[in-house]
Amino acid sequence: MRRLILLRHAKSDWPDGTSDVDRPLAARGRDAAPKMAAYLAAEGLIPDRVLVSPARRTRETWDLVRPALGSAPDETVPQIYEAPVSRLLDVVHAIPDEAATILMIGHNPGFQDLARLLSEPGEARRALTKKYPTAAVAVIDLPAGSWAQVEAGAGTIERFVTPKSLGYGEDE
Repeated sequence: MRRLILLRHAKSDWPDGTSDVDRPLAARGRDAAPKMAAYLAAEGLIPDRVLVSPARRTRETWDLVRPALGSAPDETVPQIYEAPVSRLLDVVHAIPDEAATILMIGHNPGFQDLARLLSEPGEARRALTKKYPTAAVAVIDLPAGSWAQVEAGAGTIERFVTPKSLGYGEDE
């Protein structure tokens, strides 16, 4: 069994003259990320390894989440940035098998598409299909012996949690 935790970056800002990759977190994002991290820690959703997009907003999200989740090794993975679902699936298939639980921090629409692709139909899948807001977390359990064996439609969305569902303001 493999577990993939998809954390969309927290709410970002877009200051004038800033490229997309260099966008920082907004104040609301800096507030939401540690709250989502506290939820993950309280629920025992601790990764063995963390894969982070190189975008500034994802790295800042990880910096705010990391203290609650211990010392999992992290890696910046350029393929996660602005990635279509096929590229994200390639990233999943390349994960080393010694890591059973992976946290990926990235972007939409790729994360929403990946969660849909990997999971079987159900209530949690319907919820994330409607909207995958910033700082939202999808936890997907995958019945595979290795990451390379992860197949479309075989996983179960164990939960889909948004800042709003935890009482932390509005989802965007």
